[in-house]
Amino acid sequence: MPNFSALLRSDPWIATLVALAIALTLALIVFRLGDAVIRRAVARAPLAQSIARAARSPAAWALPLTAMELVLHSAPDQLDGIETVRHVSNVLFIAAVTWLLVRCVRGIADGVLGAHPSNVTDNLGLRRLATQTRVLARTAMFGIGLVGIALICMTFPSVRQLGASLLASAGVAGLIAGIAARPVLGNLIAGLQIGLAQPIRLDDVVIVEGEWGWIEEITGTYVVVRLWDQRRLVVPLQWWIEHPFQNWTRTSSELIGTVFLWVDYRMPLDPLRAELKAACAASPDWDGRVALLQVTDAGERAMQLRCLVSSANSPRNWDLRCHVRERLLTCMQRDWPQYLPRLRAEMNSPDHDGMASAPPATPAQGIAGTEMAAPQRVPTHVVPPAS
Repeated sequence: MPNFSALLRSDPWIATLVALAIALTLALIVFRLGDAVIRRAVARAPLAQSIARAARSPAAWALPLTAMELVLHSAPDQLDGIETVRHVSNVLFIAAVTWLLVRCVRGIADGVLGAHPSNVTDNLGLRRLATQTRVLARTAMFGIGLVGIALICMTFPSVRQLGASLLASAGVAGLIAGIAARPVLGNLIAGLQIGLAQPIRLDDVVIVEGEWGWIEEITGTYVVVRLWDQRRLVVPLQWWIEHPFQNWTRTSSELIGTVFLWVDYRMPLDPLRAELKAACAASPDWDGRVALLQVTDAGERAMQLRCLVSSANSPRNWDLRCHVRERLLTCMQRDWPQYLPRLRAEMNSPDHDGMASAPPATPAQGIAGTEMAAPQRVPTHVVPPAS
């Protein structure tokens, strides 16, 4: 024991290392005991359990680094290399605390999302909560990470001097920094606006740049739209604030779709109305709200019919529209083929023998859909040439 005491007095680093080892051992023991106590305490609290689970790994580093900070700052300043060791410890401590805070925010977000799942039928309010939670959590994590990196940079004297020299020319430096940070700050502010005002939410059905799809992911810089054909459209956050777009599930997922048909003027409408109601009643995609057929246009050659059908959401409405269109076309082809749209013309076809000749009339060509194609020219009768 006397030899060990003499050794401690002869080399102050040995005493510092011994104190450091004892502090780290105590910190690990405290972490183990605290982890067991916290796990038992939060067993019936899902939100606290999510936070504890997320913070466990960074806490395993932050607690020993805190003990190391206390020992190194109480060590004598005359130790060789103590400033370098303190600087490294400061950097590791700031990084560990930043990591711990980021994981705590993520744990809070995961706990809130886990307590309010959005995979239910009427999930409008849940999707609103999920969008706010994700956007605000990512914004908070970004801010914590930015502050942590700034604090680490401030521990380096060269960086502090560079910052002071830049601040000496505040006008030019501020202008350059503002221009350089505009995209980052613009997306950050746009993310806060989307999280609070919520023009879009997760799983919203939107039309962006002529593309139809669902909001799949909202990050801190962009939004991922999953298109109907499994493509992904990546749109910057700021775009949603500065440009108009369609949101089909802003207040409700219910939707009314249209089916357009072109038919001859002589076509009776009651059979088509009956067929429309029968087609809707036979489809599981119809929600029973709207099944209406109206004449919306009267052109030179045919009249336009518009069918309105309603469904609980847009995918079901698309399938219902296709089903109704097929049923109405089948009905006309089976029972009323002569009233499909046709183009009539009178043609004089004199020949050298003074007799009329004309090709036999072909069956009328029917067209139906949202756009009317050019009808086929079909002669219905021929006027004999004048004698």
